[in-house]
Amino acid sequence: MLVTVTTTHRPATDLGFLLHKHPDRVQSFPAPAGTAHVFYPQAQESVCTAALLLEIDPIALARRAARGDRRDLGLGSYVNDRPYAASSMVAVALGSVFATAMRGRCDARPELADTAIPLVIEVPAVPTRGDAGLIHRLFEPLGWQVDTVVEPLDAEFPGWGDSPYARLRLTGTLRLADALNQLYVLLPVLDAGKHYWVAEQEVDKLLRAGAGWLAAHPERDLITARYLAHRGDYVASALGRLAAEVPEENVAPDTVAEQRPARGTAARERRAAVVEALRASGASSVVDLGCGNGELVADLLADPTFTEVTGVDVSMRSLRIAEKRIGVERLSDSQRSRLTLRQSALTYLDDELLGYDAAALVEVVEHVDPARLPALERAVFGHARPGTVVVTTPNREHNASFETLTPAGFRHTDHRFEWTRGEFAAWARQICRRYRYRVRFEGVGATHPEFGPLTQLAVFNRQESEVDPAAPRAAGQDTAVDHASASEGAGA
Repeated sequence: MLVTVTTTHRPATDLGFLLHKHPDRVQSFPAPAGTAHVFYPQAQESVCTAALLLEIDPIALARRAARGDRRDLGLGSYVNDRPYAASSMVAVALGSVFATAMRGRCDARPELADTAIPLVIEVPAVPTRGDAGLIHRLFEPLGWQVDTVVEPLDAEFPGWGDSPYARLRLTGTLRLADALNQLYVLLPVLDAGKHYWVAEQEVDKLLRAGAGWLAAHPERDLITARYLAHRGDYVASALGRLAAEVPEENVAPDTVAEQRPARGTAARERRAAVVEALRASGASSVVDLGCGNGELVADLLADPTFTEVTGVDVSMRSLRIAEKRIGVERLSDSQRSRLTLRQSALTYLDDELLGYDAAALVEVVEHVDPARLPALERAVFGHARPGTVVVTTPNREHNASFETLTPAGFRHTDHRFEWTRGEFAAWARQICRRYRYRVRFEGVGATHPEFGPLTQLAVFNRQESEVDPAAPRAAGQDTAVDHASASEGAGA
């Protein structure tokens, strides 16, 4: 695995002082299950390139896994992408070999260590996990020009699709210490995995490497969750500490994770439709999952129909914003007794979410990585199992009427996907089939005669019977799957 850093700052060979590695020498260092080599492919006054080559020994890697009580080692423990793809192993090598440079210390050139210099960083194989756009969402807010190339798996067999790796080139003018710290955090985030057990000290490592840039990053919550291997307690701790770094009044809406992207009339119409659906369900206790800035929670709290209102979000910072929006300190005692705001990850089984009459997932599912959707489905429909679940999500077909969208063609930079009406109905049907719910669909907001409504809304109602949905249907008997299919036409 190779990472190169190039500068044209004159004299470019001062890069050796910044990295504390002499351009005329090849140096080798022990690394996890292998060896890290540092050398300079070119070192002239006009341009200088430093290379970190990480050699991974698959046999040594498998032995490390065995020592961790993974005794059932198959071929995948020996044949894998670890020697070739950027991962936490590369990050650990960076942190070990360039530790002094990452701290921004350079006794020989102290003024240079504090100076933003032109840099080009290249990594030949970065995991995409099916979302090459995430690379841009991670690095572009930090001031990098991001160029990626994703090759087909085999040009002769286009049906095989693209490789799950991208060739990455970053171009920008930054302090070298900042650039190295960003790589240290974001390469494992893209890989979505760690080669070592994530313990509590990883929170301090993340905050130290993310100092000055992570707190205000629009993908802060995703970065934190992936870097900490989705360990809920560590994620909550890190997000709480990061929230203190940026004054909330100075934060743009797009930097608040899970905050509703829409504003104005469309957002009010959506919330009103959700409140009406929850009221029609007869629910008294409601939990807003992914409550963001608390707008829906405030609407529910204003309706005495709902005697227990809970807002849940993975971001402690968003919950604090919700507290301010709702004006918790100004609530009457009776209103305050009906309200709970708490931190939880929607992809984890949480016993505190059991027993609610209804739940709302308003503009939430599209913010979840597709690979994590089954975990959310299981946590909400399989574990919490409220009597009613109301879900809203953008109708991608309606995007054709918009003049501006994100580069990915979405309405918001944090959206991982947006569904057509057919795709949303198909997702809802498999929910019903797997977790024994029935569903009906509605459209919310402006409706185009061809593209349909601005927002899609689905109301799931839990089945009380224990009839096997796969069993033959008796005459007149309606199953979850049949009901979902019949509702699709009405909803679309």
